[in-house]
Amino acid sequence: MVRTEAPEDAYTAEPFVPGRGGLSALRKAAAECRGCPLHREATQTVFGEGSKDARVMLVGEQPGDQEDRQGKPFVGPAGRLLDRALAEAGIDPAEAYVTNAVKHFKFTQAEPRKRRIHKAPNLREMTACGPWLAAELAVVEPELIVVLGATAGKALLGSSFRVTQVRGTVLEEEIHGRPERLVPTVHPSSVLRADDREAAYRGLVSDLKVAAQALG
Repeated sequence: MVRTEAPEDAYTAEPFVPGRGGLSALRKAAAECRGCPLHREATQTVFGEGSKDARVMLVGEQPGDQEDRQGKPFVGPAGRLLDRALAEAGIDPAEAYVTNAVKHFKFTQAEPRKRRIHKAPNLREMTACGPWLAAELAVVEPELIVVLGATAGKALLGSSFRVTQVRGTVLEEEIHGRPERLVPTVHPSSVLRADDREAAYRGLVSDLKVAAQALG
């Protein structure tokens, strides 16, 4: 039973997370989440996608413009680049579970019908959304988490996380009460913004090869 007695926008998703059920139950409940103010402007909740038996979980920052419109994670340009990099590194994208630390698109918009500009979620919003990520981890039980970018890293590993210091390494940490192995790397959107896009892409593939090796 979903409990919704908490005040709207109390900065915790906890009352909206069902106590039982698989990914479909979580996805359905997340569509009604009012745990922080981001739901007000976003088109819809964008929950994770993939098999409950996935060996690897990829965690990004938040949905982008295309994800917000389509209701699925990593369907925009960054997602297509990620799929290509995963395949090149030896990880089948179809066998991964992909999600975001924050499930609603946060953006700024100068005026209606103008382009919506991505805005990074703050620590309070990431913490509010944490119960959804904890629930996904509990159901999927991945062998490895690939952390995509600084925001996802801070959501999982704390505010002192710096992706440049630990990218391409295998970390062992307790996440939401579970021992996990993690490989941090950059978010694929940063590759698209890089001055030397080819070098940035090669770096992403190199980090993902570490993840592939860790999976065996």
